[in-house]
Amino acid sequence: MKITVIGLGYIGLPTAILFAKYGHKVTGVDLSPLMTAQLNAGFIHIEEPGLEKDLEEVLLSGNFYASTKPVSADVYIIAVPTPNKTDQYQSCDTSYIEAALTSILPYVKVSDTIIVESTIAPRTMVDVVQPMVEKDGFAVGEDIFLAHCPERVLPGNIMHELVHNPRIIGGITDACTEKAAAVYGTFVKGEMMRTQAGEAELSKLMENTYRDVNIALANELAKISNHLGINALRVIEMANKHPRVNIHQPGPGVGGHCLAVDPYFVIAASPKQSPLMQTARAVNNSMPAYVVQQVQALMAEQEGNQVTLFGLTYKGNIDDIRESPAMEVKDGLHKAGFEVRVFDPHVSEQPLTGEEACEGSSLIVVLSDHNEFRNIPANYTDRMREAMVFDTKNIVQHVGTKVNYVNYGNLYKVKRTQKAAIVQS
Repeated sequence: MKITVIGLGYIGLPTAILFAKYGHKVTGVDLSPLMTAQLNAGFIHIEEPGLEKDLEEVLLSGNFYASTKPVSADVYIIAVPTPNKTDQYQSCDTSYIEAALTSILPYVKVSDTIIVESTIAPRTMVDVVQPMVEKDGFAVGEDIFLAHCPERVLPGNIMHELVHNPRIIGGITDACTEKAAAVYGTFVKGEMMRTQAGEAELSKLMENTYRDVNIALANELAKISNHLGINALRVIEMANKHPRVNIHQPGPGVGGHCLAVDPYFVIAASPKQSPLMQTARAVNNSMPAYVVQQVQALMAEQEGNQVTLFGLTYKGNIDDIRESPAMEVKDGLHKAGFEVRVFDPHVSEQPLTGEEACEGSSLIVVLSDHNEFRNIPANYTDRMREAMVFDTKNIVQHVGTKVNYVNYGNLYKVKRTQKAAIVQS
């Protein structure tokens, strides 16, 4: 089978390489000449375990080639970004989807299958994709087969989960669904759930909206507990002993290409019917500023003005800083007048070592749950002006005995000056 994948980002590239690994002839398409040249030379531009090794394998087999232009294929998979618009409800920007369709339609022939993997708003397949295909004279479900098959993977474990996770197959028609199922059936070992396109679109969005709402509850609980002088983390631990309760963990906010983006697609489609989702977004969006306020309060007791941030990515053990709340915290601290240094071993643009980043600092703020941050060694904290750690991810397991360790469980206990208390309020 010949497959053309449009978009070689965090989802498109692993998808293209996996299809090639299972014997298909795959052309991966991206607009960046530099990126495609690097891929053809065996170098990947994202951090994902096992991906570079798999790339080398499919290049040697001749099953994968990266290009800046589409080629004729039997199956076209669209995995391009779908950012938020800047309108009132931050609705789904489908311009990249439309551009991808425009680029492949000259190559599309009768009996081909077009699959959109990009996360899209409800009714995008019917209201945007289908009309563009039909405008070219194709009868959907007879000449051309359209489906939405959203990814459901965890960065850091993508290659495994693409194979073993359940897969939603949402066709415009039943015939479209079966055609798309046959494509993924060449490697998917998880359940393939056949459904209609609209149900597939909304299901994907609700998976991430559920998590966003639950995290908002945890973040609001952290604020309440700090205000009342109660250990939020202990409250969550005990509440989750109930067999039907699963409160998530609080943090510095929500980021990434899913949780910080997808709920808006549902909200924009039904603004009057989604007050809970809108409130959850507001709570999570408020967390970076809340972290900055807590840092101001903690630093009011410290000597010096330097703060060290551990992590810029939105989650641990990856290099993805898209929509990361850590970036907002960084900007907020700069605006508040702090000298900010950053240590993130997963982000190449941050060259400082842990020792260098901590030199002369008065506070470490942990914003990403990288494995490297589970144990903060003495050769980091010994270099600090004053050794204090504010762990917003509750990831740190060991620090030195002379280090003042703070998280959302004991934040309320930290002694503050009257000035700091005013800042917090």
